[in-house]
Order: sequence, then C-alpha cells, then structure tokens
Amino acid sequence: MTDSDNIIFDTASRILDDLSTAETINAAEEGVWPEALWQAISESGLTLTWVPEENGGAGASMLDGFAVIKAAGGAAAPIPLAETLFAGWLLTQVNLQVSGEAATVALGELSLSDGKLSGTALGVPYARGAQQIIALVESGGQTQVVQVAAEQCEISAHTNLAGEPSDQVTFKAVPAKQVAVLGNGVNGQSVEAMGALIRCVQSAGALSAALELTIEYSMERVQFGRAIGKFQALQHSIAAFAGEVAAMNAAADAAAEAVANAGGVDHDAWIEIATAKTRLEEAVNNGAAVAHQVHGAMGFTYEHSLHHLTRRLWSWRDEYGSDVVWAKRLGEEVLSWGADQLWPKITAVTDPR
Repeated sequence: MTDSDNIIFDTASRILDDLSTAETINAAEEGVWPEALWQAISESGLTLTWVPEENGGAGASMLDGFAVIKAAGGAAAPIPLAETLFAGWLLTQVNLQVSGEAATVALGELSLSDGKLSGTALGVPYARGAQQIIALVESGGQTQVVQVAAEQCEISAHTNLAGEPSDQVTFKAVPAKQVAVLGNGVNGQSVEAMGALIRCVQSAGALSAALELTIEYSMERVQFGRAIGKFQALQHSIAAFAGEVAAMNAAADAAAEAVANAGGVDHDAWIEIATAKTRLEEAVNNGAAVAHQVHGAMGFTYEHSLHHLTRRLWSWRDEYGSDVVWAKRLGEEVLSWGADQLWPKITAVTDPR
C-alpha cells in the first residue's frame, strides 16, 4: 500500500478496533443497529472515500477505498460500509450526487417505467439498514443506474450464514430519486465484477485476521506441558494457512491495483478479478479449516471472535458468483487467447509508469 493507503487503513482500523467488538457484532446479529460504530465511520468520511469532491465525496483514491474495505473485513464490521462504498462508486460512474447515507446495491430482474422502479431483487446486503438503494436496470441494450429511497420499498428480512442482512427487496413502482445511463464501458458485467472484487478484498482482510487469531491461540494454548504452536504438525498446518492468506491477499491486491490503474473495470482488470474470485474458494476452505482445527471447540463458541470471521468468509466466497462460475468464465477467456498468447499473457508485467 502507498502512504495514503496506510493512513486511510490506519484510521479505519482504529475506529473498527474500538467499536466493532464481539459484543457489537453479536448484538447486530440479534437485530440491533450498531449506531456508535456507524456514526464514527460516517463522521470520519470513510463512507465517501470513492466519491469525487464534485459529487460530494472525499476524493480519495480507489486504493484508499479498498484499504477501508480490507480493514472492515478484518474487523467483521456489522455495517454496510463496503456496500455504501460500492453504491457511491456506482453513482459516480454516472456523475450523480452521493449523500454518504447508508446505501446498498440491488441486482435482479428489474424494470423502469415512467421513472418508477419495479421488480424483485434477492440477497440484497443490508437493505433493511440502508437509507438508499441503488439498483441496476438492464433494458434495450442499456444499463441504467436508479437510486430510490429504501423506506419506499418492501423489504423482507433474510440473513446469510454470517447473520448479516441479505434481504429480499420488492419494488412496486417506486419513484426514482436519480436515474442515469451507464457508459464508458461500464455495464452490468463490470458492476458484478466490482462487487466480486469487494468481496475478495473483504475476505483477504478477514483471512489475515483469522490467521492472527490462530497464531495467538496456538502460542497461548498449552498441552502436554508446552504451547500447541510448538508441535510440528500444527506448525505445518499454520504455515499452509499463512500461504493461503498470502495468496489471497496477493490476488485481491493485484485486482484492486488493476482497477485503480484503469480507473474502472476494463478487460485486464476483469481478468485479475476473475483470478482472485476463483482463488477465494480454496483460500477460504483451507484457511478456515485450519483455523478451527487449531482452536478446537473454542473457535465455535458464540463468545469467541473466530466464527465472526469464518462465517463471513463462507458467505462472501459465493456472493457475486461462486468459484465455479468465475473459473468457467476465466477458462473461456484463457482459451480465447490461443496457444501462442498463453505464456506471454500470464507472464506479462505491468509497466508502473
């Protein structure tokens, strides 16, 4: 990360360390909105990281925003911070104003007629906690970005494996507050890819935090007169876990840098995202397994923090497309290169200039 990224990351981390506690996360799963945490995040301006100043935002870099998302993932933050950043990014793609209120993005079979949004979207993250919902409408070869007030929508509460809101939202001729058509190469596919990248970055942060917990516990838990982390078998398992964490962070960071360099999700950035999303499944499955093996029954207790991370990882790995979906897409892309271009493409180095 750059110095700017580190400052943003440190600011987010301090707030999250203080306020995204196990008690706060558990209460959020019971339906209690973490007001103190959200207020601190909002007042810091972190929700507007990706929004240019002319659109009402902070005007920070793409990498700054990804640093915030990674910190939120590592803290298992029970707030729609990543979703609000995603919504803000989407609105700025069509040069619309962003308020900084809690927001989320809805994808589904939706239609827009006479300025009113209709249809149903499933699995909308944090819809019930959002003030604004940003919907994507595909029609006539165009992709429209539609902003509506969440209070005017019918929201049916559902949760994912982590206990996070993953709601069904029904739009019954809901009047749009803002509407614009996506252009400049941005479409539904690139928006989905951006969502997939956000989940990869969150997961990289959560995996790193789970590894830290695992190492700490292995040095604290004593069996047969010594810390279990001194046993060679566990050392090998934890080393393998560290390898998964390093691989996932490298893949997520490479994809984030590709998006930052391109100023969006161009074809090269899409390939990096597909690679990261394909890699996520293995990293989560292997990493979470080691973490819980080392912790034993302790890691499954409601009071311990490990399950806050691993249950999110198990949920995030399938959102915005599973590894099977992305592996198929990536495979088709690689096949399209042809034999002569395979090696040059996979060994290409991006010019930092």
